[in-house]
Amino acid sequence: MTNDTALTTGRRFGIVTALGLVTILTFGSSYYLSAIVAKDIAAEMAWPLAWVVGGMAVGSLTAGLVSPRTGKLIAVHGGRKTMAGGCFVLGLGLALLGMSVNLPSFIAAWMVIGVGMSGSLYNAAFSALGRIFGDKARPAISTVTLYGGFASTVCWPLSTLLLETYGWRSVCFTYAAIHVAISVPLILFGLPAEASAPVRPQTTGETVEPEVRPVHAWAFPILAIISVGCEILAAAMAVHLISLLTERGYSLAFAVSMGMLLGPAQVGARLIEMVVGRKFHPIWTLLASVGLTASGLTLLLVDLPIPGAALIVYGAGNGIWSIARGTLPLALFGKDRYPIVMGRLARPGLLAQAAAPTIIAVILANTGAVPTLALLTVIGALNVLLAVGLAKLTKTAT
Repeated sequence: MTNDTALTTGRRFGIVTALGLVTILTFGSSYYLSAIVAKDIAAEMAWPLAWVVGGMAVGSLTAGLVSPRTGKLIAVHGGRKTMAGGCFVLGLGLALLGMSVNLPSFIAAWMVIGVGMSGSLYNAAFSALGRIFGDKARPAISTVTLYGGFASTVCWPLSTLLLETYGWRSVCFTYAAIHVAISVPLILFGLPAEASAPVRPQTTGETVEPEVRPVHAWAFPILAIISVGCEILAAAMAVHLISLLTERGYSLAFAVSMGMLLGPAQVGARLIEMVVGRKFHPIWTLLASVGLTASGLTLLLVDLPIPGAALIVYGAGNGIWSIARGTLPLALFGKDRYPIVMGRLARPGLLAQAAAPTIIAVILANTGAVPTLALLTVIGALNVLLAVGLAKLTKTAT
């Protein structure tokens, strides 16, 4: 563990800024990449668009499978080495994506990208901050999520410019170069060097169980289920929101304009949480997140005359979920096991994120917008019940 007092007065700003900038670049070149380049890839390669978009699902699936290992690496070696490696692997995967000539090489590239995502997106950044700052990492985690909210704002215009000027392969090569030339140095020079921690012996199986107080014995599985629910909702709404609105009779232009409200709502909610939330236990951030998300979905289901209000409420809840999933495990499980717990929590969420768009697409195609929204609303309500149960179980909300 790094000396927190020295970092508070010296390098805290540099660490958070470095991770924030890296978060923008990594999200923009992975999670938000397909939205810009997918149609051009499909046209050039003569593939169905679903195959191209499925590459992102392969990346999320791979990231979910390797995330526990990434958490262990951060726990033992620290975020500096692990995240620098993650950014480099992400750049390598993007370069391979730009060189792909057939479907197997395309899928293989996304698998490499997925490994890089595991070591460079939020879960890795949160784990690194937890190891550096310990129990005082909450403000840093909140600030990094604020940076992350601008990933599409920064990278979509850049990706579009590169796409229109040079083509989709140059988009991939440019981001690959950016990660090697910018992201990796930001991590190496922005994060402090940390001594490797001793590896704890494992007594059963491959996985070391999180060390928690007896009252928290059910905290991990409950939080994992909530994570799955939140990631299903986030992935489904990100991919299918426009279709859900247009199927209910709204024009495409109006649906797109309503969708644009999500970004400001997420960033605004994160700003409020940074100011107000730090006064309360992170369980309250989780309760606010799932409550707002469920409320927004309910308002959207009942079809208010102006769906923008529903989307603002939903977007606010989704925005602060990023903070809750980084700060609550630190408070519940402690700083020593935090990277391992985060790695294990990431797996079910990322697997759900990979599968949700396809599953929801089938449901939407066969049942329509209203039943699909009803299902999403039920998932949101279940998350509320689970979060209330978790608050009572841990006795932290009283």
